[in-house]
Amino acid sequence: MEMRFKEAAEAFQATGKNLLEFHPFPTARERSAWEELPPELRGRLISHGEESLDYSWPPILATDFMAFQRTGNRVNYEKIYFERRYRLNSLVLAECTEGKGRFLDAVINGIFALCEESAWQLPPHNSYQRNAPAELLPDAARPVLDLFACETGAQLACIRYLLEQQLNAVSPFIVTRIAIELERRIAAPYLHRHFWWMGDREEPMCNWTPWCTQNVLLAIFLNGCDQPLGKAVLAKAAVSCDLFLKDYGADGCCDEGAQYFRRAGLCLDTAADLMNQITEGAFTHLYQWEKIRNIAMYIANVHVHGKYYFNFADCSPVAGRAGVREYLFGKRTGQPELMAFAAKDYRRSQDEIYDEEMYRLSLYYRLQNAFHYKEVMEYDSSAPLVHRDIFYPSIGLFIARDSSFGLAVKAGDNDDNHNHNDTGSLTLYKNGKPVLVDVGVESYTGKTFSPQRYEIWTMQSGYHNLPTLQGLDQHAGPAYRAEKVETFFREESASISMELAGAYPLSGENHFYTRQVSLDKTEHCVTLKDTTDCPQVVLNFITYHRPKITDHVIALGDADICFQGAEFLALETLPVTDPRLQAAWDHDLYRIRLTMTGPVFEMKVQ
Repeated sequence: MEMRFKEAAEAFQATGKNLLEFHPFPTARERSAWEELPPELRGRLISHGEESLDYSWPPILATDFMAFQRTGNRVNYEKIYFERRYRLNSLVLAECTEGKGRFLDAVINGIFALCEESAWQLPPHNSYQRNAPAELLPDAARPVLDLFACETGAQLACIRYLLEQQLNAVSPFIVTRIAIELERRIAAPYLHRHFWWMGDREEPMCNWTPWCTQNVLLAIFLNGCDQPLGKAVLAKAAVSCDLFLKDYGADGCCDEGAQYFRRAGLCLDTAADLMNQITEGAFTHLYQWEKIRNIAMYIANVHVHGKYYFNFADCSPVAGRAGVREYLFGKRTGQPELMAFAAKDYRRSQDEIYDEEMYRLSLYYRLQNAFHYKEVMEYDSSAPLVHRDIFYPSIGLFIARDSSFGLAVKAGDNDDNHNHNDTGSLTLYKNGKPVLVDVGVESYTGKTFSPQRYEIWTMQSGYHNLPTLQGLDQHAGPAYRAEKVETFFREESASISMELAGAYPLSGENHFYTRQVSLDKTEHCVTLKDTTDCPQVVLNFITYHRPKITDHVIALGDADICFQGAEFLALETLPVTDPRLQAAWDHDLYRIRLTMTGPVFEMKVQ
């Protein structure tokens, strides 16, 4: 197991140098820096703060917390919880921008509202062991470090860093209260207890590791820690980053998808940059590690067009716009094509970025945005984006494109983080618009991460572009996987083939099911060929457009599908009523079901 972050931390510790004072951005008292922000950005920051001046800080009741265990609903609690944090961030930035004290009382109300919460963790995360059932109510004496407890710690530390002088002018007990809460809820549990996301040898990690680690670093170093505490946190954070990376393939593919890359690989970048800043560059060399460079480029490689990304697992096809964070990752890894991709997307999607949950929740991200805004807006991204064909062997993700089509096929297995049973599924876009789609996931509930996960329709292979064999859909787990995967990339074509029978629970039967998907870049068409000896096969296709079916032709928007070796069985409407799905799809989706009539099914999309 490579431990490169640990080695960098130990090399710094061996020099005997002290950690640098952490000063990532100007504080509110450094007026010239805030006054030099572009006028349109200053106006936006102040306007957002004004919208929250009269916010009433509604209470979070014990029954709100208990509702998750009682009903499985987590959305109602989270709505209040996140709204408090969004509002506070807007008020802080407005005060820093304007600098007149107009927003200060509202900021203080927000600080105390957060400090007086019994717990910072979300109800579904209220447990002390991985995958253990959540406790009904929090134990205030034993804080849980989950994603949002760490995020809240980073937020309050950032507020102290920005506004300490102004808050002390009102009362010294405001900053003191922040310091007490950060020591009790972040520093002490981080150093003296083990939470699964910190990593433990071979235990698999996910986006929790860099996301929590990034925010613990912010909570500690923006709060003005002493040298012993800082060095202990640095050493532990470096090990966690290595344990997270052990589960990443050298190809840099995020098995959680584009949406979660921004909580995984992109948070790893922020953690590395924070450690770099406090050690005077001791981690800089890691940005030239090919694995880190590949992680950075992943987000550009899985982009389709405009707002769309190739998605799988719990990832949405609308995975969020690229912006300052992606740009900085490209800059640190020396990849101008990533910088150009991020800058271009940032310039055309300002409103979408400002509305994204992760941007609104993280005060540090909003500071990054403010103080790199001018640089990113002025970066030369005039050259057209070039998306390359690629195969990610670590999870079996195949991507190929021509001037008309964007094609992705997911091989691998059914044991990904945020897994759906989607081995062998394809996703297809034509002229930047969806044709055959991956639905994504509905709003999280108590069932989403429970033993009943695969009772949810969006998780099932029958609601992906996959066959149902002998009346059976795929099962979850590493044993249910694609075999004999082969890919070919040529100037005029690209293809992938695989054996899929092993992804299905066909116990006691020695069947085969071979799938081949090809993109012909000369003829501008996509072909799919399935060959099997299974006597009963139903083919499922999820479509964005309502299909128009005549004989063996299916019209889907700009695309036409001609098929043979199957007969039409059914057309179903998949209602898009869930808020999370509505954020991705602007109307209902559809499922076409075909029955194979022989051993070979072929279809051609033009």
